[in-house]
Amino acid sequence: MSDHESGDRVGLACPSCSDGAETVHEVLKPGGQATVRCTECDHTHKAEIPEEETEELKVVVSQDGESFTTRMEVPADTYAEEGEEFVVDSPDALMQVRITGIETAPETRVEEADVEEIETLWTRAVDNVTVKVSMHPNDGNRDHTESFSISVPGDYEFTVGEVAEFGDRKFAVEGVQIRENAPTYRFDKLDHDGDMAYAKDVKRVYARDETSTAWSAW
Repeated sequence: MSDHESGDRVGLACPSCSDGAETVHEVLKPGGQATVRCTECDHTHKAEIPEEETEELKVVVSQDGESFTTRMEVPADTYAEEGEEFVVDSPDALMQVRITGIETAPETRVEEADVEEIETLWTRAVDNVTVKVSMHPNDGNRDHTESFSISVPGDYEFTVGEVAEFGDRKFAVEGVQIRENAPTYRFDKLDHDGDMAYAKDVKRVYARDETSTAWSAW
């Protein structure tokens, strides 16, 4: 019995336009003999969709200093690499995570591996994240720096030179420290006006207090 659903796309040979070679088909009606449509020539026909081979993968998910372990079935031909993101769908949670470590044997970690070689996949939740902020008063006195944390969506943008507001806190972003496993950034510290980083990639934000009543002596 196929676990495919209507709208899924699968690779099958089309009796109308392919000579045994697979083309992309859309599943119109799932089942043992599914009704599918070839996206190359629009020919509709019945076909048995072969079951995809899977491997059970142990995944450790960390979020805000806590973690849980789950297991999930993934395609056997899956290839994992540090920094990649995927969705963990488990009884504990449904969340977007980023791969932070790949363990192929006890105390043996690699940057990439086929799923059949992986013993444990270490990940960090990135759909909602907690970001640390170091904020100094707007008089420039860094001896009175305040540290706090804010919770934001992973795709929230911190831009150097712009003002961010969270509840009763308002601050100008002066610098952003990037996490080690974050992709696509040229530097691990951003400090030029216009530099932008997504919250899920940020280790710490350095800021200047812009709250109107901040650091008042009265």
